[in-house]
Amino acid sequence: MGTLVRTRLVAGGAAVLTVGAGLGIRGVGGGDVVKYGGDALYTVLVYTLVVLVAPRVRPLVAGGVALGFSWAVELLQLTGLPAELAARSVLARLVLGSTFNAPDLLWYAVGAVAAGLGHAGVTRWRRGPGSPRGVPGVRRGAAGGRSPGP
Repeated sequence: MGTLVRTRLVAGGAAVLTVGAGLGIRGVGGGDVVKYGGDALYTVLVYTLVVLVAPRVRPLVAGGVALGFSWAVELLQLTGLPAELAARSVLARLVLGSTFNAPDLLWYAVGAVAAGLGHAGVTRWRRGPGSPRGVPGVRRGAAGGRSPGP
């Protein structure tokens, strides 16, 4: 199985786990934990979808795209359009929300940073020690050349 396929499978699995975590905190939590945890998880979900579509994306870029999208959706709520759409559709309410809340912007950033750190950690772990940056499974030989990894 190729690296891109594996990356997409991991991203898809992470997306499913993120949705599960969101439903889980909603089912057992209350108040600010649910609200702001949900905001962070929203951005984590967007992040996983970015990686699913573009598996070679670097963590910083994926985090920037996910954060930019989340902020754009939040700022769009200032127009009232998401509230109007949310009144007609459960899906629109889940994706677009309905009312602007400034603290959400911070929690979206928390989600983007958490997802980016997780992505970078998994990428580093998969490369293994001594592997050149960006080349999974390839390790440097004793003379500095490249040799196949285990």
